[in-house]
Amino acid sequence: MSGPVLVIELAEPVPPTSIQRLRELLVRSSSHFEEKRVGEYDLSIHAESLGIVDAGGIDGRRPVMVSLMGPASATGGIFEAEHADEVDQEPLIGFTPTHAVDVIAFCNRRVDHVVTALLTTAVMDVIGGVANAELREDQVPILTGLRGIVATMTDPWPAPYGSAEFLRAWARQPGFGLLSSRRPASS
Repeated sequence: MSGPVLVIELAEPVPPTSIQRLRELLVRSSSHFEEKRVGEYDLSIHAESLGIVDAGGIDGRRPVMVSLMGPASATGGIFEAEHADEVDQEPLIGFTPTHAVDVIAFCNRRVDHVVTALLTTAVMDVIGGVANAELREDQVPILTGLRGIVATMTDPWPAPYGSAEFLRAWARQPGFGLLSSRRPASS
């Protein structure tokens, strides 16, 4: 079963030194680490490594994929397909994305939503970017007053763009939950 997904939009390619720092973060945070290609990782993330103390009574190791995408990578077609139906993002976030990172959980329990959000913030701390999260209509009021929102898109569905600070704050809110992607999978 596929779980929640977050996308980090990037204004430029990720430098090799940042990819190495990302790899080191993921190795430290995982009980299983497999590098499918440079920038694509299958993981079993330790929820505790992200500061999650209550995994809801289930195993704290959660299956996740982190996938760096861009036009010059092996996933160039996927990046282009995911961004083909996007509105012009430059007025919203200040740049037109040239690359992105998908963070995809492979389970769909509450802890997987929190793991996805906090892992995304950890990745953003290393490589930067702006997170794009799709919402249900009833979640829009939850975001009111949260810091770190860069912009909010409403059509074709509600989707805030925000910083790592925003994702951390949102993950602490009652009613927090991510959506499974409406986009094609990146694997």
